[in-house]
Amino acid sequence: MASPGSGFWSFGAEEGSAAAESPGTARAWCQVAQKFTGGIGNKLCALLYGDTEKPVETGAKAAPGAAEPRPACTCDKKPCGCQKAEVNYAFLHSTDLLPACNGEMTTMSFLQDVVDILLQYVVKSFDRSTKVIDFHYPNELLQEYNWELADQPQTLEEILLNCRTTLKYAIKTGHPRYFNQLSTGLDMVGLAADWLTSAANTNMFTYEIAPVFVLLEYVTLRKMREMIGWPGGCGDGIFSPGGAISNMYAMLIARFKMFPEVKEKGMAAIPRLVAFTSEHSHFSVKKGAAALGIGTDSVILIRCDERGKMIPSDLERRILEAKQKGFVPFLVSATAGTTVYGAFDPLIAIADICKKYKIWMHVDGAWGGGLLMSRKHKWKLNGVERANSVTWNPHKMMGVPLQCSALLVREEGLMQSCNQMHASYLFQQDKHYDLSYDTGDKALQCGRHVDVFKLWLMWRAKGTTGFEAQIDKCLELAEYLYNKIKNREGYEMVFDGKPQHTNVCFWYIPPSLRSMEDNEERMSRLMKYGTTMVSYQPLGDKVNFFRMVISNPAATHQDIDFLIDEIERLGQDL
Repeated sequence: MASPGSGFWSFGAEEGSAAAESPGTARAWCQVAQKFTGGIGNKLCALLYGDTEKPVETGAKAAPGAAEPRPACTCDKKPCGCQKAEVNYAFLHSTDLLPACNGEMTTMSFLQDVVDILLQYVVKSFDRSTKVIDFHYPNELLQEYNWELADQPQTLEEILLNCRTTLKYAIKTGHPRYFNQLSTGLDMVGLAADWLTSAANTNMFTYEIAPVFVLLEYVTLRKMREMIGWPGGCGDGIFSPGGAISNMYAMLIARFKMFPEVKEKGMAAIPRLVAFTSEHSHFSVKKGAAALGIGTDSVILIRCDERGKMIPSDLERRILEAKQKGFVPFLVSATAGTTVYGAFDPLIAIADICKKYKIWMHVDGAWGGGLLMSRKHKWKLNGVERANSVTWNPHKMMGVPLQCSALLVREEGLMQSCNQMHASYLFQQDKHYDLSYDTGDKALQCGRHVDVFKLWLMWRAKGTTGFEAQIDKCLELAEYLYNKIKNREGYEMVFDGKPQHTNVCFWYIPPSLRSMEDNEERMSRLMKYGTTMVSYQPLGDKVNFFRMVISNPAATHQDIDFLIDEIERLGQDL
């Protein structure tokens, strides 16, 4: 029998790397693959074993050119499970797929081939012998391939090639050694849910066109509010296109709560508003102020301590200053898990100040909100239950596929009042079901993607305890990294003490540069070699440093060890 290294297991393998899987593993996968209908089992076996030899199966598909194509079936079942003929995509176009007449066979064959491409990519993403990134500069990719759009259609053969090429140069964000962003990993249940969501292809604005998805959003948001600590999960919420939009929603609702007339009359009808957030907060707070006409100058940055936490005394001082100038403080945006340091602002002290001065308290927990799932670490968000609104991105620490961001609001009905426009062609008042399930009028968007299903399905698959274990493991790995490098030669921590989150910030100074200033080359080499991927940035008066973040469930202690060794290897000759 051919070695598994000649087929599926060798997909994209690095030159000289040993096959990681055994023939027995391939055989087991092949047995599972045979359960698929429509010929996909044989396709998977061909991938697993390569083309030189495959398990003998009745009706197994012949290699291209080995035999004349079989005619299409003539059964009445649509879709059928009969053995399909070989399809020559070189002469077919998208117009030959459903809903084309008699397009079932071509459609099923085409989609099965797309699934083959995706399955190869998925398995390759978890193969540590492959690179995280096949880095090319933009001009190189532009010159190597023709990406332009044409008047005439491409064949389906070319479309499949486009799919392969796109994934060839995609960053493997599910790779165990991808540490570059806050959103990492590739969850199989989440992926399946995303495929299902795309197949359903519906909109979230009314119950009548998305009945199950709307109910799942209701159930999931209520559960998230319960975990924040609002009694019985009371309040409201919505899934939005990312944490930046969720934060802007919070600012929009806070302004409406204080000055509801702004909805009709605009900013000219109300006093000069000011918002407060830490100097380490996400840039989306200022972006939201710009988009809402409040202005970036009206966002006052509060000083942080050496660990990146907002200083409450400075917040109160700046609030009093603003009031003395005649400005109206309307929002304090605290951060639970800052982007760079992973710091958690002191929410209880901030809540006391907000209560004292009657200011809306928002918590941007886009990065740190996932810690509410952990009994060991949720104390870091103590006081979040006193917030008026919370941003929480399950696509970060919880590993839900992008995008999945929720804005949770404590006061029920406020979001609806703020945003509704009573469009009679969508939100008719004489429908025969509870109109509260028509969620579209409380959103800024009309068309809204189904983002809830992947979170809901993953939650069903893992349970809260599964998410808890996943999150605890990531934080334990961050502590492991910190303990390994804090006193290691050549490393210097950006701030003292164990990180609060999985952000581990450090400098590595190669031997030849330990008497010199910062050198960017040691940062860029990791990307060019592609064996791992870690973010870097400056902050304030601190020059470029590595910001290692761990949210990938596939990462292990061995991957952390590899990262350290790789940094030192690539920095050796700088």
